[in-house]
Amino acid sequence: MTATRGTSVGAHRAILSSRVEVELVEHGGTKYAEIIWADVRVEKTRFFSSPQSSFQFGLLAHGRGYREAPHYHRAAHRQIDDLQQMFVVQRGVVDVELYSDERRLFRTIRLAAGDAIVLIHGIHAIHVIEDFQALSVKQGPFFGDEEDKVEVVADRNA
Repeated sequence: MTATRGTSVGAHRAILSSRVEVELVEHGGTKYAEIIWADVRVEKTRFFSSPQSSFQFGLLAHGRGYREAPHYHRAAHRQIDDLQQMFVVQRGVVDVELYSDERRLFRTIRLAAGDAIVLIHGIHAIHVIEDFQALSVKQGPFFGDEEDKVEVVADRNA
């Protein structure tokens, strides 16, 4: 079961030349992922995640000549109860497989250079279609695969 770029297993997505919204992936009322496709354009900086989300996901956009004032971000105690992962594909093609809490594959999303995804909930896996590299960001601290990663047996038949 393979999804072509811009489509996915288990869902249909219209192809738009210049999308301005994030694609939200939900299953059974639970948000599993947010995708910003490479062709999404915004005129000004826009975050798509809700302000309450433990991981903020958006696009920075400014016109020529924009200059931001020097600044820093205030330290604040935050309690994070979920571990999310985001990656931006730099080169290659990868299928991201999303599984329900019942460990059944419900969606395969094909990403290519410039596409970005934040994995919010649940079991996921990747299948590399073409040699692949991505910028990956997770919340820290990282305690190592032995502590942070739980491998499961899942049903790949959607």
